[in-house]
Amino acid sequence: MAIISDIQEEQSSPETKPSQAAAASSSSSSKAATFTAKLDRSNPLGLVEKVLEFLAQESDFFKKETAEREVASIARALREKERKKEEEERKKRRQAEEERKEKAEAEKKSSEEPKAEVKKEETVEEGKKEEESGLRVPNKGNGLDLEKYSWTQSLQEVNVVIPVPTGTKSRFVVCEIKKNHLKFGLKGQPPIIDGELFQAIKPDDCYWSIEDQSAVSILLTKHNQMEWWKCLVKGDPEIDTHKVEPEPSKLSELDSEMRRTVEKMMFDQRQKQLGLPTSEEIEKEEMLKKLMSEHPEMDFSRAKRK
Repeated sequence: MAIISDIQEEQSSPETKPSQAAAASSSSSSKAATFTAKLDRSNPLGLVEKVLEFLAQESDFFKKETAEREVASIARALREKERKKEEEERKKRRQAEEERKEKAEAEKKSSEEPKAEVKKEETVEEGKKEEESGLRVPNKGNGLDLEKYSWTQSLQEVNVVIPVPTGTKSRFVVCEIKKNHLKFGLKGQPPIIDGELFQAIKPDDCYWSIEDQSAVSILLTKHNQMEWWKCLVKGDPEIDTHKVEPEPSKLSELDSEMRRTVEKMMFDQRQKQLGLPTSEEIEKEEMLKKLMSEHPEMDFSRAKRK
């Protein structure tokens, strides 16, 4: 489970002793390294690869077993922020569309009063049916907005957002993510969430982060990625999954492509650390072997292997 926190702010906190701050400053300055690169908007992954190469050269980061997982977690966090932006834009468009429809209905109201009464009765009956079934209409993110938190979902993941006091730092957060259980709260206070999850998750592919120092976002990766959740934890109000709106298929395609790109970059970086050929060099070597087997009469002794 990866944790994104405000480490820099904690280091500069007034609670830190002057002697400790001076020691930390001296230690970090002795290990500092300069990185310079330009962003090519037509090939943004080029900058990412340079950053990873810089990390590989200046640190032991990619020697860790969890290196790939941590980078993938950061990529998912950035993707989640972009998803939220798109969600906000969709929400605005829907609100504008609803306002337009309300105006159109208001213009016809005087000539269709009898029909309006019939529709009102139907709406009341639908509401009664929902109360009898105990199911709620999902929010825009196919989840539910509750009093202390809200959650949204895709077929692959569940995202939970819990408002916290402004200025909350990671050391005040208590978050336990297990295969079938989620517990979240702040130190010294009763848990905000503490219960059995609707379905099992993959704890190693889950993480939480503080956003704008006013909310905590928890990303849970579903174990069964072919079913919609009715609730976050058992005992919470459930949604009507028949009213869930699936995400466009293009998004899932983009996600898989990003995942393949990150995996390739991680593999190449690890191969370089070990002094082994990258994926591109392996492909060239295989092509050369194929040519040699197909044309034994040719001399490949001067062919470049890298």
